[in-house]
Amino acid sequence: MKRRTLDFVFSAGGVGVAVLLLILGLVMTSNATFAKSYVRNQLREQQITFKPVNTLTAEEKKAACVVKYAGQELTTGKQAECYANQFIGLHLKSIPGASGQTYAQLGDTQTQLKAQIALAQKANSPSVAGLQQRLTDVTSARTTVFQGETLRGLLLTSYGFSVLGAKGGQVATVAYLVAGLMLLLSIAGFAHALRTPGTEAVAVPDRPKARRRPLRARRVEQERTPAGV
Repeated sequence: MKRRTLDFVFSAGGVGVAVLLLILGLVMTSNATFAKSYVRNQLREQQITFKPVNTLTAEEKKAACVVKYAGQELTTGKQAECYANQFIGLHLKSIPGASGQTYAQLGDTQTQLKAQIALAQKANSPSVAGLQQRLTDVTSARTTVFQGETLRGLLLTSYGFSVLGAKGGQVATVAYLVAGLMLLLSIAGFAHALRTPGTEAVAVPDRPKARRRPLRARRVEQERTPAGV
């Protein structure tokens, strides 16, 4: 194959790869832009604002991000993660009657209390009133925990969506850089092809060298050949 032809083939292939990478970069950029704007718009609809610094409790101030975003409107994925884990998560652990339990765990507690109340009523135990009050407290706490966990889950979902968007932006950046590199290499390949003589070939096989007969064999042949022949 001619060297110029090979240069053109590789250079054209490089241009094709660059175009594909450019398309990939544009798609990922579009996805990243959509994720960022969608998360921002959805979070703004919640109208959540971090508490000002001067109103934060000692426990709340232990979270660096809560202090960092104090007084700001919640509009980004990182803010949503902070509010969900460091603010809502903190208060879920201190809900009266919940004892740090989750919604599912409080459901098990409710079931146990109901069974205890049924046994106490059969035995006419004076503890019925106390058990019923405890059940009421647990039911109220479970409702509050459910609301808090629901909001926390929604915020963390928004955070996860924003992370995917950020990753898409990173992929787009890499795609643009590699596409630019491939385009430069392709241009260099075309330039080299134009400077290469059209007759220059690639990987031309070497011509086999004639095998010389051993010196001893030539001497024997010379001795056997009559003089003058």
